[in-house]
Amino acid sequence: MDLYEYQARDVFEKYGVPVLAGIVADTPEEVKAAAEKIGGVVVVKAQVKTGGRGKAGGVKVAKTPDEAYEAAKAILGLDIKGHVVKRVMVAQGAAIAEEFYFSVLLDRANRSYLSLCSVEGGMEIEQLAVEKPEALARIEVDPLTGIDKDKAVEIARAANFPEDLVEKVSDVFVKLYDVYKGEDATLVEVNPLVRTEDGSIVALDGKVTLDDNASEIRHPEHEELEDKDAADPLEAKAKESGLNYVKLDGEVGIIGNGAGLVMSTLDVVAYAGENHGGVKPANFLDIGGGASASVMAAGLDVILGDPQVKSVFVNVFGGITACDAVANGIKGALETLGDTASKPLVVRLDGNAVEEGRAILAEYAHPLVTLAATMDEGADKAAALANA
Repeated sequence: MDLYEYQARDVFEKYGVPVLAGIVADTPEEVKAAAEKIGGVVVVKAQVKTGGRGKAGGVKVAKTPDEAYEAAKAILGLDIKGHVVKRVMVAQGAAIAEEFYFSVLLDRANRSYLSLCSVEGGMEIEQLAVEKPEALARIEVDPLTGIDKDKAVEIARAANFPEDLVEKVSDVFVKLYDVYKGEDATLVEVNPLVRTEDGSIVALDGKVTLDDNASEIRHPEHEELEDKDAADPLEAKAKESGLNYVKLDGEVGIIGNGAGLVMSTLDVVAYAGENHGGVKPANFLDIGGGASASVMAAGLDVILGDPQVKSVFVNVFGGITACDAVANGIKGALETLGDTASKPLVVRLDGNAVEEGRAILAEYAHPLVTLAATMDEGADKAAALANA
């Protein structure tokens, strides 16, 4: 789960990371009141989960409460890369002397953590990495030891911080890692981390991504940070049913059991779609090991609720849950959904009790169901039906 900037700021403050005052507001009137409360120069910042806010007009400096009011009128309702601004943060202004960059993230490829750091902050890190890779220090962080003071000093020096700043910024790096570890994050980023004209080090703009796997048991309080109004309704419905679902932009709905099988199915459908008008997968949906009628019905209900979906490919390998149980699950799901199930389904079963499963569906003879012997055949049929 990605946090909004104001949420990241609040989390930083909780862990002692130096931040400036910030007040969330939803209307121009609230923005004016916030500017009056903070006093002096403020920055009105759009709260959307995407980059490029400044270039899109979503960040404006205001010297008076009246200017803040006008800035809010211009920003609220603004469309930034498909995200409509419904909320802003009124942040205390800062006299910036220098801008830096710092982040710690999960490095899945190396099964470790990675810290990225540069004395050249402010610009997008992807741009910096391409245009000036030598200016970006990449330091591996051992998950068992994390970022202590010595490691923080190593990072600061590798990023070419002047020696008179190493002590100050390294203290902040340690606190930012405390956020990363304490909140079970997969990303903590500050861009820019600044030195103000009075010599203070301040995190001006934070980005935090939390690991959803830790939320339910270790951090139930994270649920309060979720913006349910902004969530995709299909993804929200899938989450309520305990399904692993991600919406994509294609036309072939995908249901499988096991993340690896579903990922392979996405690739096969995308490849088959090249021969059928360029259709693509519409989603990732892993129903896990229990393909019961209720689970299958929940999965189909989510996928069929997507108006982009033209056909569905159910690709299941029977293991602990045998194929005859899966077939009965599909049968029960179609009976449960009734007339709401109106799009063709291609079903490929393999593995434990596959013949029994295929026999159940063949005898059921539902007009929407087509059986496929192989994954390639099923992907091709589903793509053809979606393009029909």
